[in-house]
Amino acid sequence: MPFLPDFFPADTSRESLLAAQKLVSEQVIIRDDFGELHLIGGADQAFIDERIISCIVVLDYVSLELIDCVFSIQAVNYPYIPTFLSFREGPSIVSAFNKLKTKPDILMVDGAGINHPRRAGIATHIGVALDVPTIGITKKILCGSGEEPSSAGEATSLIYKGRDVGWLLKSQKRSRPIVVAPGHRVSLESSLSIVKACIRSHKLPEPTRLAHNYVTEFKRNISISSDIIF
Repeated sequence: MPFLPDFFPADTSRESLLAAQKLVSEQVIIRDDFGELHLIGGADQAFIDERIISCIVVLDYVSLELIDCVFSIQAVNYPYIPTFLSFREGPSIVSAFNKLKTKPDILMVDGAGINHPRRAGIATHIGVALDVPTIGITKKILCGSGEEPSSAGEATSLIYKGRDVGWLLKSQKRSRPIVVAPGHRVSLESSLSIVKACIRSHKLPEPTRLAHNYVTEFKRNISISSDIIF
């Protein structure tokens, strides 16, 4: 596993964080580098007071039945700044991933992948830091543009500075498109086909949809004392 402080430096100056993102962008692999898919993961986050809760679910890739679900709670150590989301939410996702008894073959992350101004969205950042295949899923475009698909199941290219960086996928007839992008060790083509295979009757693919539901319920029910960090 890579040395994580290189990717999540203690020095949170802009220069240090940009250097970490440059390292991510230099190491990202945008081709299929995974075996047969059996397990698919999904990660999402929620906030409570000054803490971040990360949830990762692991599903059977064919049936999409739940295999595992873990949570991590950590203090928020970095403010919300657009394009630097990885440093706010990434360490908690890494902590949750390390708790998994059953690791997924691919992890879907609620956030951008290579569709990021510096090719270092949170899905890419997590993928490179943990050296695991990842796909990014968002509801809004962070950077780039593309023609909006008109029919359910249709996808159009998302382009940024003349380069394909992902897809606009209309997952449901009455829903706005979602943004799908490679994170790490997954090609453009496979990122789309894998997400499509995980769409059921909702806008979001099941891995990130269920992670969102579980972390929302966890946040609703949990009572955390001010000095507990998992």
